[in-house]
Amino acid sequence: MDRIEHLTIRANGADLHVARCGTGTPLLLLHGWPEFWLTWEPVMARLAARHTLIAPDLRGFGDSDKPAGAFGPPEQAADMVALLDALGIDRAGIVGHDVGGAVIQALARSHPERCAGLFLFDFVYPGIGPRLGAPDRLTEIWYQSFNQMDLAVTLVGASRESCAAYIGHFLRHWSHRTDAFDPVLDAFVDNFLKPGNLAGGFAHYRAAHAGRIAMLKGEAPALPPIGVPTCVRWAEHDPIFPFAWTDRLGETFSDLDLALFPGVGHFPHREDPDRAAAEIAGFFARIGWA
Repeated sequence: MDRIEHLTIRANGADLHVARCGTGTPLLLLHGWPEFWLTWEPVMARLAARHTLIAPDLRGFGDSDKPAGAFGPPEQAADMVALLDALGIDRAGIVGHDVGGAVIQALARSHPERCAGLFLFDFVYPGIGPRLGAPDRLTEIWYQSFNQMDLAVTLVGASRESCAAYIGHFLRHWSHRTDAFDPVLDAFVDNFLKPGNLAGGFAHYRAAHAGRIAMLKGEAPALPPIGVPTCVRWAEHDPIFPFAWTDRLGETFSDLDLALFPGVGHFPHREDPDRAAAEIAGFFARIGWA
């Protein structure tokens, strides 16, 4: 693989850290929580010969600036438009997962002309609706409330051990291949122990709270479908977001290629990077972005 280049780009009033490698049509890779750019490294290694891979730390995460308060998908999407501008990129393929999937929806609604195509792994979308808060899901979604509490940063950040226990719990529990993050777990803990990074990641949950409550009540506003060509590969064994919840994706994406991603949990890009990279490359080749 080409050497990964690390850049600091001024965009939308913030310094954003970006990892970049490869040559060819650009793909913008948007991570989830509790992640940062490094989560994409195995996929980047496999795609660098055919695409330019641009993996930012979203504002609040990694080595990017931290928001002053709640900072949600519309604000993150504005950052990504400004980042593309700063890099001189008119259009990019957009790849995302988890929080990155929420950012993609905001980006594709506000600036569809900047999106050559959308590729997503498991994420929240409006059609999940009240199912997110069904009684049998409460033992899985508790973190979304905990992460908004003032004491969350104090408790999780009290020591390296407490941070490793918290971050490591999600990386292992949400994975079907539970050792997928073991080689980089120390790097993930180091990342979240950097000043502001726990609070920066938690800021997403504060910003998304009102929308999530509306979704749980079945009161989310109806939005027109996104017309950008979209490919979704949903994990077979995701303990947070079951594959059955993909049944209404067609209401959000009108040009949708949906299939099951077998043998993995919430993190297909880390658990099976060979197949993840092949699925990403195949989709963008099919729509002529290769």
